[in-house]
Amino acid sequence: MDFQVVVLAGGTCKKLLPLVSKDVPKALLPVANRPVLSYVLEQLELSNLKDLIVVVEGEDAALHVGGWISNAYVDRLHVEVAAVPEDVGTAGALRAIAHHLTANDILVVSGDLVSDIPPGALAAVHRQHDAVVTTMLCSAPVSGPTESGSSGGKDKIKKPRRYNIIGLDPSKQFLLHIATGAEVEKEIRIQKSILRAVDQMEIRADLMDAHMYAFKRSVLQEVLDEKDKFRSIKEDMLPYLVRSQMKSEVLLNGAPQAKNGNEKVSFQNNQAVVSQILANASTLSFHDLYASSNNGTALVRRIHKCCAYIASESRYCQRLNSIQAFSDINRDVIGDVSHLSGYSFSAHNNIIHPSAQIGSRTAVGPHCMLWEGSQMGDKCSVKRSVIGRHCRIGSNVKVVNSVIMNHVTIGDGCSIQGSVICSNAQLQERAVLKDCQVGAGFVVTAGSEHKGESLARK
Repeated sequence: MDFQVVVLAGGTCKKLLPLVSKDVPKALLPVANRPVLSYVLEQLELSNLKDLIVVVEGEDAALHVGGWISNAYVDRLHVEVAAVPEDVGTAGALRAIAHHLTANDILVVSGDLVSDIPPGALAAVHRQHDAVVTTMLCSAPVSGPTESGSSGGKDKIKKPRRYNIIGLDPSKQFLLHIATGAEVEKEIRIQKSILRAVDQMEIRADLMDAHMYAFKRSVLQEVLDEKDKFRSIKEDMLPYLVRSQMKSEVLLNGAPQAKNGNEKVSFQNNQAVVSQILANASTLSFHDLYASSNNGTALVRRIHKCCAYIASESRYCQRLNSIQAFSDINRDVIGDVSHLSGYSFSAHNNIIHPSAQIGSRTAVGPHCMLWEGSQMGDKCSVKRSVIGRHCRIGSNVKVVNSVIMNHVTIGDGCSIQGSVICSNAQLQERAVLKDCQVGAGFVVTAGSEHKGESLARK
């Protein structure tokens, strides 16, 4: 397909503390006992997009991510891992590695995306319309548990919220307006040139920018060079390209001169041009110069395409960008979207590794995972939870809607609900946790009770 792929894998995102650390960057956080980055890489491989640059914030994080990729994807993908400074933003990360970009089209995808939407579909739409940018949009997720009980996380979301305000043309192929971040709560302001050109616009507040974009490389590099203050693809670069997709110029003796954006133009002529464009979306005419004679002066409308690929509502699309999302995605991947896990589930709709050991009268319910080498004592109960490798769990332990990472020790009589327990942590007997996060190596003392707390070593 001649696409070059950039995977923005992040670093040690502060919003994910204490789950992330210098040893476990965001890209390696486990989803159903697999690094979250593996879900993006395998979708790219399935779409035959194998020439990748994985961009990681911080030298130490890049070494960890690079080491894992070398072991997991040897002879499968051609991957270059590039370290960039921390907190440069997504646009800053692209700017830092722009000199490595050589293909005509660049696919940029967030490394925290867990989805069954094929990236090749976005790439195909981008090529079909010869767009300067194509963005993937999907239904906004609803966070929270699917049954009674908590799903964990101090940043719990009770109901859907607006992620973006998006304007689409009647064919739902072209992106005409986008408001993100703080702009979502403000009045909607639409470019006059857009309104003149398209007499109908569909406004949507139920779609999420999935952080997967296809760019024409020449335009991408031009924006990165000229707009050196841009930090975010979503909040800076994409709105800029959408706003500037219809510009007017006057040609005087062959030399272009800028016209005021509020200049009155012939609506009928412009409507005819846009109708022709929309009817012939697969041609290059959208980038041609259109002119209408006016007393010897040609009004030229220079247009570039900003396209949208809207995924089917039946598809799954979530980003692991918060503690709540971490819990939600783990629950989903061992539940309703278990096809993403890559594992075969038992007749009881769970996964218990052959090397795991379970005591008498211990129940591991549906939508659960008990992984390699882990041991559970007698009379335990596990519901809708993921338990990692080589954990030692005593008797009479209850685990509900939780994620327990690797090498965790849990004493007798503990109760864990809606919580995340990081690797090498220890819960002493009769500890009670509800909606908590326990950092790596932390010891929760015997008989203590915690609710909605983040527990980590200082």
